This record gives sequence, structure tokens and C-alpha cells, in this order.
Amino acid sequence: MSRELDALARELSIPYYEAALPAHDSFHANRVRDMALRLANECEETVDRDVLSAAAWLHDIGRPAERTGEIDDHDEWGAGEAAKLLAAEDVSAGRIAAIEHCIRTHSIRSSSPEPETLEATLLFDADKLDATGAVGIVRLACIVGERSGRTGEKHAVIDDPSVQRAATADGPDVALLREWARERLDELYTDPARRLGASRWEFMESFFARFADELGVEGER
Repeated sequence: MSRELDALARELSIPYYEAALPAHDSFHANRVRDMALRLANECEETVDRDVLSAAAWLHDIGRPAERTGEIDDHDEWGAGEAAKLLAAEDVSAGRIAAIEHCIRTHSIRSSSPEPETLEATLLFDADKLDATGAVGIVRLACIVGERSGRTGEKHAVIDDPSVQRAATADGPDVALLREWARERLDELYTDPARRLGASRWEFMESFFARFADELGVEGER
């Protein structure tokens, strides 16, 4: 992998993450980059690691602006912004197009196009895996916290709906984190990601069982 493009993409992306909240900051981008390359190492097909690494660094540069309402779609905006940044650095048109596609297709939202290259599927999977396992639990809790209080947004409380306390059966509860993680694992494209996802899901199941026990209710076994 070219250190030059990797380092360039990192340098270009960092200023955009300065206003990011923890769930989508530069540390998230770095973890996704590392995970994407780990998955690439397990692929039999040839992977353009330069494109993959650069796309990972740049994939969420639009998140802060989307959060504040300056833009509507961080995927689309981020792809275009990344293309401008890379073009100014004389990166080849072919690589820019490949990076754009990765960024444009990395989201799980229904409006996001399907990834059509191996690099795009690896970025998608790496991004989703960062919402699973131990790190994923923390990230998803951060996301819930970011969205709590917004009109129409799902949120959560630290409780279980089966317990007659503040939460009710139709109210918010921490099971939302499990729902979001499972949704992401069900969308994974590559075999290496599915294998790792299965291991992380086992941990999450044990975590939520322990969580229920600590609340004094019967956890799912």
C-alpha cells in the first residue's frame, strides 16, 4: 500500500473531524481504516489498499456538517468533497472515482447506493463492524446519546421494558443498541466480516444478558 496516499488522505480528513462527536470522529475513521485493511488481508481477490485506506479516512468527513443541518447527506456530500480535495493533490481520476464510490455507498441507510466494488464492500463492512463488539456497544451508546431528545429520533434509557419502573413496554430501552448492531451484522457483504461479526455478536449477547441480570431481571440465554 502506498504510504503517500494513506498519509495524504489522513492529513486531508483530520480537519473535518475536529467538530465531530465521539461516534464519528477521527478515531472511528482510523479504526475503520485498520479493520478494512484487516479484512482485505483475508480476501483472495486483489484489493486496491490505497483506495480502501483513503476512503476509510475520508468516509465520514461530512458527519459534523450533517449533524448541524448544514448538509442533508454526508455520504453524497463527503464523496464530492473528497473528490475535490484529492483532485487538488493531483491524485489520478481513476482512483478518485473509486474512492468516491466507496464513500457514497458506505452507509446502511436505505437511500445509499449498493457498493459495486470489492473496496466499497470492505469499507461498508469495516464501518458496520465498528458498531459491534465491545467498541460497538460504546459507539452505539454514544449515537443514542447524540440523538436523544431530537423529535422523531429513536433513543434509549438504561433500563429494560419488562421491569415496571420508568420504562414501559412501548417506551425506549437499551435493547435499541442490540437492534442496531444486529441490523448492521445482517447487512455484511464479505465472508471475513461475517466471521468476525459472529464472534462479536456472541460477546454482545453475553453483555446484554449480564446487563439484564444487573437490573434484576431474567436475561436471555
